[in-house]
Amino acid sequence: MSIDHKKLAIIHIVKRDLGLTDDAYRDLLQAATGVRSAKDLDEIGFRKLMRYFARSSHYRKNPFAMTYRQKLYIGHLRDDLGWDSSHFQNFLHKYYKKENLLTFTKKEASNLIESLKNIIKHQGNRS
Repeated sequence: MSIDHKKLAIIHIVKRDLGLTDDAYRDLLQAATGVRSAKDLDEIGFRKLMRYFARSSHYRKNPFAMTYRQKLYIGHLRDDLGWDSSHFQNFLHKYYKKENLLTFTKKEASNLIESLKNIIKHQGNRS
């Protein structure tokens, strides 16, 4: 059984973000999952590919930059909080003195994740 269209779209967004040529993308796909086309991926193959991207240095500009996995997790936490991008940007500016999430280091991203988790926990206690 192949993966759904949303997951295919995610893969192609990552491919574009990385600036991979078609041949490089297919070679990477083959190495990570054993297939040459994302249409041939099943759920397990999709997870393997996403783990490969999350662990790779492709999404970090330098060794101290936040990981792709941290970026995704922060996005999920932001969605869980129901914050729009303006609210989130104000939070980053107020508490971290930063305008852009992509400028966070790995350590700063870890601190941000813990902050967002604590806010979610605090909101759950008020209900």
